[in-house]
Amino acid sequence: MLASLKALFRYFNSVVPFRLVPALITTAVLVTLLLLPCPEGLTPKAWGLVAIFLTTIVAIILKVMPIGVMAMMAIVIVSLSQVTSTSSKGAIIEALSSFASPLIWLIVVAILISRGLKKTGLGSRIGLMFIALLGKRTVGIGYGLTVCELVLAPFTPSNTARGGGIVHPIMRSIANAFESDPAKGTQGKVGTYLALVNYHANPITSAMFLTATAPNPLVVDFVAKATNQQFHLSWTTWALCMLLPGLVCLLLMPLVVYLLSPPELKHTPNAVDFAKGELQQMGPLSGKEKVMMGTFGLLLVLWANIPAMIFGPAFTLDPTVVAFLGLFLLIITGTIDWDDVLSEKSAWDTLIWFGALVMMAEQLNKLGVITWFSEGMKNAIVASGMGWQAIAAVLVLAFVFSHYLFASTTAHISAMLLAFLGVGALLIPPDYVIPFMLMMTAGSAIMMTLTHYATGTSPIIFGSGYVTLGTWWRVGFVMCVFELLVFATVGVAWWKVLGHW
Repeated sequence: MLASLKALFRYFNSVVPFRLVPALITTAVLVTLLLLPCPEGLTPKAWGLVAIFLTTIVAIILKVMPIGVMAMMAIVIVSLSQVTSTSSKGAIIEALSSFASPLIWLIVVAILISRGLKKTGLGSRIGLMFIALLGKRTVGIGYGLTVCELVLAPFTPSNTARGGGIVHPIMRSIANAFESDPAKGTQGKVGTYLALVNYHANPITSAMFLTATAPNPLVVDFVAKATNQQFHLSWTTWALCMLLPGLVCLLLMPLVVYLLSPPELKHTPNAVDFAKGELQQMGPLSGKEKVMMGTFGLLLVLWANIPAMIFGPAFTLDPTVVAFLGLFLLIITGTIDWDDVLSEKSAWDTLIWFGALVMMAEQLNKLGVITWFSEGMKNAIVASGMGWQAIAAVLVLAFVFSHYLFASTTAHISAMLLAFLGVGALLIPPDYVIPFMLMMTAGSAIMMTLTHYATGTSPIIFGSGYVTLGTWWRVGFVMCVFELLVFATVGVAWWKVLGHW
């Protein structure tokens, strides 16, 4: 009998399109939560939505199936259970409501635009130009990769596409040019160092621009809700607030990584020759590359709201409108075609999972769950007798380091950020609420430094084999603490200069 059950388990495990053991664990979590009594202060429907939401997060963490499938599962369960409405029609309307959000479409369209970077070769050209300028020493190559990340960040809302799809291939080409190859056991020559710089530039640039990673618009929405719409991070405000602390982090990061994981080769004059040779093979800028550059320039001007600054508020354009304009320009000029749009799976995948998570976060707020959780957390912190400075520090650190439990920044932000912001808004003196909000905003990207599964970029770079697991986690922890300290000192002082407190 036992042998038959084992054989049946092995059979199902080999044919079903999901990981069976994580699926069973996820199902057990859902059933357990639904059987628990409804906590005081919540309605049964609100508790049912909490159960669905937490189960979805667990399913994403355990990687039962791709995140898009898990998001669709949540949409189906929310619709069938009718926890957000009194009818299935009302429930499906609520379940699909977030797909009309301009914030979600901003990310989707911007991912489609970023496809042009790879198709035209402009992304590789930009990276090689910086290597040619800075590549005489290994640390110089690190700075070249870092500057490449910074230049691309405002236009590539998929940090995975930027760090893993554009910069990482350049980094691997340079490492291979120096025969630094994990397959040969020579990754320590330059590859380990460059891979770490390649990765750690990614979270910093993700913190510097609203359009640098997919969950950032969600952070904007949560900050506005937590402050009762009194503080709204526009593209320009975000970029200005994060500019100085972000640049300090980028300036020091390659040196800190150099100390933590020094390369065997310190001098790399051949890197300049390699980059110049590649650029020579590429030839002069193609017409499509020029169109990409022109489009990027236009997007940056419009996202920065420069026309409104010059001609008045009547010329203000919503960021999503600007993104659609950029995509349309690329299509009608033939820089990318409609097949490129249809085949960009990451954009449509993002639409599904991001939309579902945003929907559940919004419904949790509507049903009073976030308020209930924030009130409970506030009471616990008040009972502890901590001062407001300690409260702010605990909230930031608890939020950031809880990312060890998450394999998705969006899932983490959706699950926890609004509640933490709400508690801070209640317990921190009004004069200091905005710097707290900005620290939490920075932390929502800095937390990506911690693990090899922290965001989509990390498994790409870690999977290339240049960095061992122990080194990754050790350097990740140190860099996380370092960057938090920079934002807590340089950032807070900079925000004082800007008049935010």
